[in-house]
Amino acid sequence: MTTNTVLESPIAALAKKTWQTILVTGLLAVILGIIMLVWPGPSLLVAGILFGVYMVVSGIFQLVAAFTHLPSTSFRVLSFISGVLSLIIGVFCFRDDFTSIVLLGLFIGISWLFRGVAVLFAALAEPGVPGRGWQIFYGIISAIAGVVLIVWPIGSIATLVVVAGIWLIVIGIMEIITAFGVRKDSHLLDQQAV
Repeated sequence: MTTNTVLESPIAALAKKTWQTILVTGLLAVILGIIMLVWPGPSLLVAGILFGVYMVVSGIFQLVAAFTHLPSTSFRVLSFISGVLSLIIGVFCFRDDFTSIVLLGLFIGISWLFRGVAVLFAALAEPGVPGRGWQIFYGIISAIAGVVLIVWPIGSIATLVVVAGIWLIVIGIMEIITAFGVRKDSHLLDQQAV
């Protein structure tokens, strides 16, 4: 085994484990966003429940990533914080339908902001991470989406659903693109290691 193989093997292993997680959360975001755009009025209750499910699933994936295969301590901490926030938001969605939908924009904004910052800092801190450019771009987009949801005064819950649906589609597409970029780069690392 060469020194080059030893250095590249952990990065390739990380890429192989994480691209599928990124893909699943991206697909869930796109599906949820489309549902919210197709039925904005009558699906407010369903949107609250589906947001809760999405946040719980996303939080679990982020917590698993924080404790398993992330290379840097800073990314582990930020992923852990983002995962815990996502889980709290998800559980909150199941408590009270109306209140959870009204407050959801704020919590989603905070979660997306933390997630965007976590992805951005991790990509900037780890130059060898596959799909780094896409991760930086995704981190910026996610953070901007979070800020918009936190500060934009939304006059109606239906508008919140439409805006959140659009952002979920955008964020989901970015996650899907990032996943395939990470997958492609992991194959390149495998070829270089041989």
